[in-house]
Amino acid sequence: MSDELDVLVVDDEARLADLFATWLETEWAVDTAYDGEEALEKMADSIEVVLLDRRMPGLSGDDVLEAIRDDGYDCRVVMVTAVDPDFDIIEMGFDDYLVKPVSKDELLEIVDEVSNRSEYESDILEYYALVSKKALLESEKADRVLSTNEEYQQLRERIEDLEERVDDSVSGLSSHDDFVGAFQDIQPEN
Repeated sequence: MSDELDVLVVDDEARLADLFATWLETEWAVDTAYDGEEALEKMADSIEVVLLDRRMPGLSGDDVLEAIRDDGYDCRVVMVTAVDPDFDIIEMGFDDYLVKPVSKDELLEIVDEVSNRSEYESDILEYYALVSKKALLESEKADRVLSTNEEYQQLRERIEDLEERVDDSVSGLSSHDDFVGAFQDIQPEN
């Protein structure tokens, strides 16, 4: 499915957290935390997906989510919780939401989906940065200079490769949720 990917499962129900980890560890590198404090201690830049329960004693999942975003971690967060969604979710910075009980297939699918969103976001940001550089070179250099420059030709090839990957990713978006999820966090780097 994907290269090694770090997933952090956070749930105060240890048996459930361990079950989720067991389901996921055939495809991903997984760690578990059994409360909000432990989750924040285990957060690292290498973690790409956090599965987070909302209702936990001490630091709630909502608090952990806010801390993850405030600390600037660039990871996907999926709320996996028995709490039915309400209007309070509108301003929350998660990427997806599953209501327990959750099947193994649902869990594997959602982790795969949100990790693919990260890859897509990275590709699209790189694509636009390279297209901008190409346009700048084309506005400043003569066509004959560009046609013989090896670096420029490599830039064009890289843009074509990224264009294909981005197109393939977009064609794989089959629902409104997939589309929104893929585009909601894309922000140009300054």
